[in-house]
Amino acid sequence: MMVVGLTGGIGSGKSTIAKEFAALGIAVFNSDEQAKVLIATDAQVKERIIAAFGEKAYQNGEYNRAYIAQIVFNNPEKLAILNSIVHPALAKHFKQWAKKQTSPYVLKEAAILFENGSYKDCDYIITVTAPEQLRIARVMARDHCTEAQVRARMAQQWSDAQRIALSNAVIENIDLESAKEQVKRIHLQLCQSLKLW
Repeated sequence: MMVVGLTGGIGSGKSTIAKEFAALGIAVFNSDEQAKVLIATDAQVKERIIAAFGEKAYQNGEYNRAYIAQIVFNNPEKLAILNSIVHPALAKHFKQWAKKQTSPYVLKEAAILFENGSYKDCDYIITVTAPEQLRIARVMARDHCTEAQVRARMAQQWSDAQRIALSNAVIENIDLESAKEQVKRIHLQLCQSLKLW
């Protein structure tokens, strides 16, 4: 099964682009959503998070996101510990999921595809871009946060230039209709490369 990685900076509109691929019949794995599911339901992951961050990591069986965010946000070592617990479990979960799919290829949507090294498991990588000010405006509207908060999150991610250097394709997501055309074109190329048409 061909694995296509889809990534992009915060506010670039990865999820919107992923939906366009899904509309073309492609199975989409949303890494952020699936990580939340694993953190909430996987006994081994829970156990390791509690061992690393203490009993407060879960309250009444629920993942204490605010408590963990407070610990890892400005502490790269603690963030690395959390990632070392979640990412291997997520990678295993993805492989099991991919085996069950029947679409021509599968799309793995991940905000930190490069940062966590999971791009190495992809056969083809697409980066979604948008101008910085547009991305900031989108995130401020979506998350009801300040520009400074958005910029702090951006600072923890790779730049577009870094992502593009390791990508096979780029989708510029400023205008949705134009982005949809770019999705269709890439989809066609991928299907042709798989000798489906």
